[in-house]
Formats: sequence, C-alpha cells, structure tokens
Amino acid sequence: MEGKAAVRAKVLVAAPDRPKRFRLAHSVPSLREAILGALCWGFAMALSAWLALWWRENDATFHLKSILALYAWGGLIAWPLSLFAARCLSQNRPVETRFSAFFLCLTAGTIGTTAFLFALDYRAFYAQWHATTGTPTWMFQFAFTSLAAFYQFLVLGVRLYLPLGAVALVATSLLLARSDARQRR
Repeated sequence: MEGKAAVRAKVLVAAPDRPKRFRLAHSVPSLREAILGALCWGFAMALSAWLALWWRENDATFHLKSILALYAWGGLIAWPLSLFAARCLSQNRPVETRFSAFFLCLTAGTIGTTAFLFALDYRAFYAQWHATTGTPTWMFQFAFTSLAAFYQFLVLGVRLYLPLGAVALVATSLLLARSDARQRR
C-alpha cells in the first residue's frame, strides 16, 4: 500500500496523456494564492505607475488616484487569470519554459486587462455622443471607440509599467517558475 505522500504526488503531477479537464483543474490557483497574489500584483502595478509618473514629474496630476486605481485593478484582475493560463501552458515543462509562460501570460494578462478597463472608462465617456444602443451605427461606434481606447493605452499607458513593472515581472516570473511545486516534474 502506498503512503499518502506518494498518492498526493501522483495526483498533483499531471501526466501529459491525461485528459484536458485534469490539466485545467490542476492549473486553477488556490484561493489563498489567487487573493494574496492579486493584491501584491495589483499593488506592484500601481506602484510602478506612480513611480513612472513621479520620475516624469507628473505625480501631481489631478487624476493620479484614478490612474493608480486603474493600474491596481488591472493587476488585481489579471493575476488569477494569468496564473491559470501560465500553469495550463507550462505543465510538466522545464523551468525555462515555465518562466517563459509566466512572463508571457503576466505581460499579456496585465496589459490586456488594464487596457480593457481603460477602454470601459473611455467608452463610458464617449457614449453620450453615440447613437441609440443596439443600432448598426452604435455597434460601429462601440467597436471603434473600444479599439481606439486599446490603441491609446498601448501607446501611452504601457510606459507607466517601466521600469519597476518590468523588474517585478521578471522577478515574479522567475519566482513562480522555480517555486511552483504543482508544476514540477
């Protein structure tokens, strides 16, 4: 009869030939790591935005609280989604592959989520001049206003992640790749 530790090790290490549902279930972060990680990641992204503004001497801007809240919420929401995606992509892979997966997923997830939140705010502002909801004109206005907001965030907003956000990204990706016991072979 096998010991509890041996059984637990077999359950936690997903075999490559297992069905996708096991792979997906195995990738879901625990509630503790989702909440604590999201809080830390959101704080790091807000701190990164503040530091970038401070270095450019724009920290006295009238909208500082809104900007910091946008970056904090973007990081907060992106963390569990990015963690799940990276674990799905990197199961039973070497450390280098896990690092790449965490780096890619955290980058895309954080920028994408924050850009989405920016687009919602952007859209809410310009909605007052748009056509009646549900009409073909409104659909075009909705699509192109959202695309313009995404583009504007990519051009103007991503630089607030530098340099502190990039350092946090590399450090976090390295830490997750090396210490994620559920992903080890």
